[in-house]
Amino acid sequence: MAVYRAKEFGAKADGVTKDTAAIQRAIDICAQNGGGRVLLEDGTFLSGTLYLKSYVYLEIAESALLKASPEIFDYGTDTHHNRYRNETELDRCFLFAQDAEDFGLIGYGMIDGNAESFPNAGDKYRPMMLRLLNCKQFHLEHLRLMNAAAWTTCFLDSEYIWVHGVDIRNEKRYNGDGLDFDGCRHVWISDCHIKGTDDNLCLQSSGQTTEDIHITNCAFTSVCAGIRIGLKSIGDIQNVVISNCTMHGIYREGIKIECTEGGVICDILIENVTMRNVRRPLYFLLNQRFEPDDLGSSVELTAMPKVGKIERIRVSGITAVDEACMSEKQYRFTDDIMGEPKFNGIRVDAAKDHAIRDLILRDVFYHSIGGVKASEIPTEYPEQTENYWPDWSRCAFVDIRRVDGLTLDHVVCDCENEDERVPFLIEECSHVSGTIEVRDK
Repeated sequence: MAVYRAKEFGAKADGVTKDTAAIQRAIDICAQNGGGRVLLEDGTFLSGTLYLKSYVYLEIAESALLKASPEIFDYGTDTHHNRYRNETELDRCFLFAQDAEDFGLIGYGMIDGNAESFPNAGDKYRPMMLRLLNCKQFHLEHLRLMNAAAWTTCFLDSEYIWVHGVDIRNEKRYNGDGLDFDGCRHVWISDCHIKGTDDNLCLQSSGQTTEDIHITNCAFTSVCAGIRIGLKSIGDIQNVVISNCTMHGIYREGIKIECTEGGVICDILIENVTMRNVRRPLYFLLNQRFEPDDLGSSVELTAMPKVGKIERIRVSGITAVDEACMSEKQYRFTDDIMGEPKFNGIRVDAAKDHAIRDLILRDVFYHSIGGVKASEIPTEYPEQTENYWPDWSRCAFVDIRRVDGLTLDHVVCDCENEDERVPFLIEECSHVSGTIEVRDK
């Protein structure tokens, strides 16, 4: 494989000079000559938007740092768009590819998104680190992806993606996602560590089916969610396996499935996951949602969607344990409350007359922090149309409603502190087998 060294094309790698043109020239010539590797080594390469090309593997050596420019005018305006309504400030990105194949980002070096140079929120631009549109056969391997100004990665309508051995730390700004896939197929994610301020790993569909997804041997820490399937579910999400993962210090949900924009989420296998200090270990919701002025609605939606389906979800081998720190309120940055004891719980719910079908919970152990007083328990429980309520749990720390075909096999729960909620609620469910075992401390 031919190697093209960026310094041979004029890159200075001094951390001051902008090397955008030199690196892009190396990528373009590499692509024109049939592909190979473009190598960044020995220094800090400061750059604006880089356009990745077919058959070109951009390698950041262990001795190199690829750093995003602090100037927003160094980022292209032709890098597609963020598919969440009213979040146009996330449209720009650092690394971009469209209609490319057999290419990648590899190496043992670091990519730094220079988050400190961009605002933490508001309508000013904050570039994502990586966005792919309609690509295939992409490899992201071994790199350290640090300090993105918004999402770390966004894979759109792409297929055959391998993410292996990547360390992602995105803790300095809102929208601190790790790996986001929308309309993607045939994806393998393994041996990654992800820490951030939003969803660590997200599977969604703005129209095209997301399917054949493999997530294994990963570690997650998040101010928001560990693994999120939905909220964007215009198309279907199916055939997903999550196995052999750990989650630690997640302020909201460990594994979250939300079918709220139509579509079908089905055939999901979750097994062998340990969670420590995760506010809501499991959270599954089927409803309909359209907020035209809200950040959480899809650009593609123009009206309230029909209620979709959640079917054939199997969860086995889950251990979730709270420690003393979970007795405290948790915040994102200074005043954005994310969790407190009354939020704790495993939660499954569906819209009236639209039950979740065929849910299996097997070998689940949940040790909740507890400590909730009667005065904190809601006396009314309206139909949920808003997915971002902070106090999602009702008056139980295991709460299951509207499931047709519920199997409970060795599901055990207890509390660290005395809790005035009932241990569990199972309501409006049909074809139920098994029950939940409640143990004294």
